[in-house]
Amino acid sequence: MSDWNPAIFQAVDESLTEILDFTRELIAIPTENPPGNEYPRCAALIAQRLADLGFEPEVRNGCVLAHYGAGDRAIHFHGHYDVVPHSADGQFEPVIEGANLFGRGSSDMKGGLAAMVYAARGLQRIRAPLGGRIELVIVPDEETGGARGTSRLRQSFDFAKGSVGMLTAEPTSGVIWNANRGAISLRIRVKGKPAHVGLSYQGINAFERMLHIARKFEILKEEIEKRETQFHIHPQAARRSILLIGGECRGGSNFNVVPEECSFTLDRRTNPEEDLSAESDVLFEILDRLRKSGIEHEVEVLQQGGASAVSEEHLLARTLAASIESVTSRTPEFEMCPGLLETRFYAERGVPALAYGPGLLSVSHGPREFVPIRNLRDCTAIYALTALQMLS
Repeated sequence: MSDWNPAIFQAVDESLTEILDFTRELIAIPTENPPGNEYPRCAALIAQRLADLGFEPEVRNGCVLAHYGAGDRAIHFHGHYDVVPHSADGQFEPVIEGANLFGRGSSDMKGGLAAMVYAARGLQRIRAPLGGRIELVIVPDEETGGARGTSRLRQSFDFAKGSVGMLTAEPTSGVIWNANRGAISLRIRVKGKPAHVGLSYQGINAFERMLHIARKFEILKEEIEKRETQFHIHPQAARRSILLIGGECRGGSNFNVVPEECSFTLDRRTNPEEDLSAESDVLFEILDRLRKSGIEHEVEVLQQGGASAVSEEHLLARTLAASIESVTSRTPEFEMCPGLLETRFYAERGVPALAYGPGLLSVSHGPREFVPIRNLRDCTAIYALTALQMLS
């Protein structure tokens, strides 16, 4: 425990009502993605709160940027304000029940955003000495790949400039995600020729062509699932590399018409030990061979992003783990996130990036999404302590 811990805890406790109020204000704006609702209104709310707290925010294409401190070195607090579409009535009407705050986005990840903002605010209030700056990077569009958010932001010259580490407030359920899978997701459209069932010999069945393509990928799927990551993830079956065939399927117009067009998706999730570019080439080589054999089709890339990983022994990992133990009296475990994370954008710049947040993965995106209020308090202190140590 550092000499600053008691002051940080006190500053966080004194701000808890504000943290809750800010989280509730964020939840009340239905930033559903898709399609990407209410981005300007939510960005304006965040920018106003940052300004009220004494920061100088900048809104850049829906992304809200601010910093506290000065110097060449920085730690980045990164989060997204878009949420998945609601799945029950009243999810954008935040309510406290017992020890929990309910509402869409409370867990993923508007509660985490509030914790990050007030971590910087807490350090500002106690005038803790920082040998650098905290960069707050708050973005939209994470739920659908980040095209209008971080993917666009990373094209700027100052993205991740001087960063010694990045933290994102994903709902990690008390563990630290120090790795994540990469992804390439495709939609394959197969063309045919329509005809009435009685004249089916005059048509070309797009569904049958689609099945032929899918069978080739079933063979690849068997080989892919024999690979396992060495990063921690539970249960054992979750270690396998992934190829999901047909997550979305569409086609046909009626039961008695030869289908003119059918489509299906491929979702390839790579473990950190695999090379995304090489795995992507394998998919397209199969499709190219099928096209040369006469099976015409179109391919749309839905998303593409690399895996990333940080050693448990890295300074950022050890510092975050020590901060968690200092606040919660529990030694956190390290695990690989089963999905894609925006840590990948920082990893591309050589920045170590971890995910740790107040939310619970088990309730995120669900009809009764919530965040424990105690977790909001603890995470705010954890972020502040980690930033203080990394920039000391």
